[in-house]
Amino acid sequence: MKKTVAILLVLALVCTGLFAQGGKEATDDTVKIGALIRNLNEQFVKDYADNLRKLAEENGVELNLQDAQGDVARQLDQLNTLITQGYKYFVIIPQDTSVTEQMAQQIQAVGGGAAFSNIQPSVDALKVGKDFYLASSPELVAGQYQAQIVDDYFTQYPEKAPGKVLNILYLQGQLGHPAQISREAGFIDTLESLGYTVNFVAKDTADWTPDKAQEKMDTWLAAHRGKFNLVVAQNDGMALGAVESLITNGLVDNDPSDGTILSFPVLGIDATADALNSMDQDKLYATVLQDSVGQSSTAFELAYAMATKGTAQGVTAWGIEPAKEVISEAPANDPAVISQCYLVPFKPITKENYKDLM
Repeated sequence: MKKTVAILLVLALVCTGLFAQGGKEATDDTVKIGALIRNLNEQFVKDYADNLRKLAEENGVELNLQDAQGDVARQLDQLNTLITQGYKYFVIIPQDTSVTEQMAQQIQAVGGGAAFSNIQPSVDALKVGKDFYLASSPELVAGQYQAQIVDDYFTQYPEKAPGKVLNILYLQGQLGHPAQISREAGFIDTLESLGYTVNFVAKDTADWTPDKAQEKMDTWLAAHRGKFNLVVAQNDGMALGAVESLITNGLVDNDPSDGTILSFPVLGIDATADALNSMDQDKLYATVLQDSVGQSSTAFELAYAMATKGTAQGVTAWGIEPAKEVISEAPANDPAVISQCYLVPFKPITKENYKDLM
């Protein structure tokens, strides 16, 4: 009898070990990936994180996702904690490019690797080791696409920009953020190359958020009503804040024949669900797809390859091959790390194609 009880106890202990964690077999070879995300209060980043969770569940990956809440020190502490807990492979949206080399060095020290995404790592971060990657979109291109959409609009309605003069209310993201710098440069350079005179009637940061953008726009409209012919924001959240401000302040002509019921076209970047719905209501004029699914899937597949194969060098991730030619934007402007760069394309979203994303 005692022997039978002992056997039953052993079996119970074995089953407890096997079926911990909700009935799934617990094994030492479970794939573990850490995700360090700079700030989940932005819609694009939320969408990115949601797709990471989905991919982890589909692939049986133990994903530990941390929100830095916009704090560099917090993100570095989160990295230290995950490394201590045995995580070696990471998807990282860094809070600041300046700390990416330090992060890479810490991960390299435990024999791991990382795919940096959305916010570009430094060239030196990728030079830490061959299993540090960029899985992102070249921000300059987003600004270039915005400029091309603007050109298409004013080519069709030249009377709205006499002499190809653009007087713009321009909402920036976080100042010094790589996307803020490159999107603006691509926008201005492309418009000037197309023969436009670019005047910023007002330009300031709204830190990527709709509430701050609406507040900023309310102030600008009180001071600059009748002095501008275009509103451009560096992401959809701010663009939608601008849309609400224009509506609240009565700058609506209710004539959607030019693609918007607003008195002036408003452009964003990201192609979030809210932005597409606004386009469907003839409010937001256009946006540029920054592919949260594409970026997060590419980064996840790189991290998964490292975790399961020991390296992701040369793999095709989300159908994207490593870049072969340098571009003008770091870190993909350095031949030494170009094979570690996976460039997810942007895409202009207008009335002709926005429904494809809905």
